[in-house]
Formats: sequence, structure tokens, C-alpha cells
Amino acid sequence: MNHLHEIINRIRAGDSERRISRELQISRPTIHKYKVWAEKQGYLDPAQPLPTAATLQAALGPATPPPQMTSSLADYQPFVEQLLEQGVEMTAIWQRLQENYNYQGSYSAVRRFVQRLQPRQPEAYVRVQNEPGEELQVDFGSAGQLFDPVSGRLRQAYVFVATLSYSRHQYAELVFDQKIPTWLALHRRAFESFGGVPKRVVPDNLKAAVLKALVLDPVLGEAYRRQALHYGFLISPTVPYTPRHKGKVESGVHYVKRNFLAGQKFLDLHTANQRLAVWVREVAGPRDHGTTRQPPLRLFRDYEQALLQPLPATPFSLLAIKPVKVHPDCHVVIDGSYYSAPYRYLGQTLEAHVSDTMVELYAGLELVATHVRAVRPGQWQTRLEDYPPAKAAYLIQTPAYCRREAGRIGSATRQVVDQLLADRPLDRLRAVQAILGLEKSVGPVRLEAACARALFYGDVRYRRIKTILNAALDREPLPETAPAPPPAPARPFTFARPSGEFFPPESESQPC
Repeated sequence: MNHLHEIINRIRAGDSERRISRELQISRPTIHKYKVWAEKQGYLDPAQPLPTAATLQAALGPATPPPQMTSSLADYQPFVEQLLEQGVEMTAIWQRLQENYNYQGSYSAVRRFVQRLQPRQPEAYVRVQNEPGEELQVDFGSAGQLFDPVSGRLRQAYVFVATLSYSRHQYAELVFDQKIPTWLALHRRAFESFGGVPKRVVPDNLKAAVLKALVLDPVLGEAYRRQALHYGFLISPTVPYTPRHKGKVESGVHYVKRNFLAGQKFLDLHTANQRLAVWVREVAGPRDHGTTRQPPLRLFRDYEQALLQPLPATPFSLLAIKPVKVHPDCHVVIDGSYYSAPYRYLGQTLEAHVSDTMVELYAGLELVATHVRAVRPGQWQTRLEDYPPAKAAYLIQTPAYCRREAGRIGSATRQVVDQLLADRPLDRLRAVQAILGLEKSVGPVRLEAACARALFYGDVRYRRIKTILNAALDREPLPETAPAPPPAPARPFTFARPSGEFFPPESESQPC
């Protein structure tokens, strides 16, 4: 009725059908139809008052009902209703209609019929309002290709956005992966940027945060759980496939992508992050937010920052927790480097806690090894006590160690060790270790005496010292005079043939 009043009034004012159609967004044939009808009824006479709504409704009569189409499933309505009460899905209903009644209609017809029987009610949502310092929502978004100066190539980048739910103030950073070390480091830098920690963090169900995404009992990643305990915040993962539960950061990610990243090209990731930090501070922060109608940065500074929990004295340094297997060489492999573990755990799987500077190996709750983290791949961090004693002896008993032990036993033993270690080119370290090992069975006094006797006779080999001890010759006094050195072997006499060829004499060429 309002549209018809307006059409009649405009026609009386002299507006053309084309103009009325354009301004009222009504088709020209409809405008022309009502113009002809109003002219017949005498409503276009400017001298006559405009008809009332009741007069127009009585003149037009009841509205023409929309065309009604009978569904091809009308005859099967009781059967369909029965299946719906049993909880049968629409696809199964369509299949049973085909099997039982040779139904020839389409699945779309079944779907439309079921929706008419069970109209979907619109779902109501509750907009959650948060107090200052209560909640932080975090999420990743795709940022396209950026140049990586480390690898020297273009890589897929992601933008991390952390949005405080009260003020909508945010922290944003571009990264190349969503791994656990990156995830934990981004949280640490976000807290340091805010100057405090919120009471609750709402993440998505990515693997760095949630190992198993369940509605009521999600399983958290151990590294993220320990970070939450360190900083004192609660982790509240969203229900799977419900991004509206973290709508504040979802809109924040979209805003960064549409406003900052759209149409921009950056030299590399470092340059992009520098520009992004300035953009958050000078563009996103001072603007009037579409929901709060106030600048996020001002709300943050005036109301929220003071209510954040204080940062701990030391930042969280744990990067990852991962299972590692102890190999036969008593080492585990972490990021291409090797760390020793006690030999009793060979073949077992331990839990490695990796931080910026340390690597800790746990067997359950027991800490079994601690190492300084390697600075490059291929580096070995080995504790000799992690080897079996028999295997570690050779590594532990270095030449310097053997000299110290020999000096502790006595001067003769030290001379034997020095003489053997100075022998070239044969490596006598194993023989020295074996000689020092005799102390366990005979004691330092007898070993010192045996070494003195071996020096007196000029034969300090392990076999000779062992023979002296077995025969108890170390208990016998040494002679007053040193034995004469054995004569040097004579060089055999040779004859020369006329041709210049040398050959031994006949007596030496004959068998004895």
C-alpha cells in the first residue's frame, strides 16, 4: 500500500515512469500497470485527496497467492515422516523410496520436502563480552610468498595475530612455519609486547597447541602446557570447526590481510615485520574499532594494560618436547645433533625437553641426562659415564690420565708409562692401560716393584711385566750390577759375483 501511495503521488507530481522505476526499484511494467489502474479509478486527479490504505485494499481485492506446486513426495509423506522419526538421513530416505516405491524423483526433491516438514530454525548466538585483561585470542593466517634470506628463496609465509578481547589491541608477526618452537616464541614476544599476560588464551586446534582436538577433553601439547604454567594463563581451545568462538582474532587476521598485506610487496621477511610493527602501532592501534567504536591502543593503555598479570622474572625457554630413541652408540639424535644417554636405556624411547640452551632427557618423570644444546647440526655432546664401564675405559684413560695414575703408583711405573707412550710409531696406549689395570689385582706396591725390575732389565713390555708378577719375581731383590746389553746381531757376510750380484756364503746357504 505504501508503494502504491508513492506511485500515485509521484505520477500526480509529473514524474515519468522511468524515473519512478529507477528511484523506487520497481519494474517499469509494474509502474505502468498501476498507473493505468489508478487512472481508471480516478485517483490521478490532483484535486482529489489520496485514497486511504483501506480504500486501496478494497479496490485491489485480495492479493494473488503465489503459485503452489505439489511435491512428488506428497503421497509418501507418512512414510517419510516415519523414517524421520527414526533418525534416518535424507540420503537413506531417498534410497528407500527408490527401493520400496520405485520413486523416480531426484534427491533435491527429497531434501526440499524434508525441509518443508522440518523447517530449520535460525540459530541464536551470544556475543561474549570480556573484562580487561581476561582473554587473548591467537590465530594464524596465510600471508603469501615472502623471500627467506636464510634459504635464499621464496617461501610460504604466515601471519600470527594475538588480539586482546577487551581492547582489540593486537600483536602481529610474520613467520615461515607453525612449528612448536615458533608457536611458543610468538607467545613469548606477544606477552613482552603487551607488558603482561592475560588470564586465558584461546588458540585454534593446531598441532603446536593441541595434540588431540576433542570438544570436552582436548589433549594439550606438553610444551604449550608447560609454557602456560610458567606464565600463569589458562588454555581454552576452541571447539573444532567453530571459528566464531574466536571471532575477534579472526576479524583481526582478516584486517591485517586486507589492510596491511593486500597490494604490498616486501624485500624480505625481516623488512615486512618491521613495517608490520609500525602499522600496528600507527594505523591499527589509533583507528576507531568497528565494534567498540574506540581506538584499541587507547583502550589498552587506559584500562587493560594495568590489569594484565605481570611477566615472570625469566622468560620461558622450552622450545619443544619430543620422543627420541637411544641408539646402540648410546646417543639420541635431536635436530641433526647427537646427545649421549645412559647405556641402560639402549633401544628405549626417552622424552627430550629442548630449550634455547639446554637439552634434558627424561625417562618418565626421571631426569637421566642433561646437555648443553649443540650450536650446529652434526655436533656431539657426550658424557663418558653414559657408556658401559668396559667400553668407556679406553676413552677415559687418555695419555695424560695414564701419566697421572702412574705417577700416583710410583716413579718406576711413571718411567714405564713415559717410555711406552714415547715409542714410535706403534701406539702403546692400550698396553699402558693394561699395565695400570694390573694394580687392581696385585696392588700398587707389587706393580711398582715389577715395573722397576722391568726397567732394570730393559724390557718394559706388558707381557714381561705380567710374567714378572706371575712368577713373583717382583719380590726378589734386584742384582747389584746391571745386565750387559745384548750384542747387536752381526751383519751376514756376502760375496759379489762378477755381474755385481751379491749372494750369501755357502755355509749360510746350506741347511743346519
